[in-house]
Amino acid sequence: MALQSPYRMLPAARRVELVTRALRGSKDMRALMMSRMLSRGGGFRPQTLMQWPPDKLAREIVRLGAENADDELNLLNMLYVEFEPQIQAAFLDAAGVKHENGQMPEELEPPFASSDGVAKGAAAVVEQFGEDGRHYLLTIAKYNGAGWPGIDAVIAALPPAAPAR
Repeated sequence: MALQSPYRMLPAARRVELVTRALRGSKDMRALMMSRMLSRGGGFRPQTLMQWPPDKLAREIVRLGAENADDELNLLNMLYVEFEPQIQAAFLDAAGVKHENGQMPEELEPPFASSDGVAKGAAAVVEQFGEDGRHYLLTIAKYNGAGWPGIDAVIAALPPAAPAR
């Protein structure tokens, strides 16, 4: 069985929150998601969807699973770079990677850190952010593992995640 994407690992309420924030910040995102919903059928009319507030539209997008793999990547990027950059900033600081508020300079080439730096960054985010830090690590391993030497081994060596309550 294939592993879930890091986006799908987020609880539905968290995905709704993330999609809502993205819809509020981008008319293009709203138009894209509406077109996906309309293409699936189900009786949605464009005029109706245009009138829905972002939170209602987001709940329906997540309920239908209308997000594709590109959307998932974009949403996770928004999460860790725009909405909650403190997790990425803590990782980059501990790994010894140059950044400004969690955003690395465009000219940086992979690998972005040594394997020791990656291990230090991983330890820092798990210690500081717990499960959110662990999720961040899974995200960078999935979408840019080659840029972070040893990330898979670091994740495999982490203690098991705390059970959800």
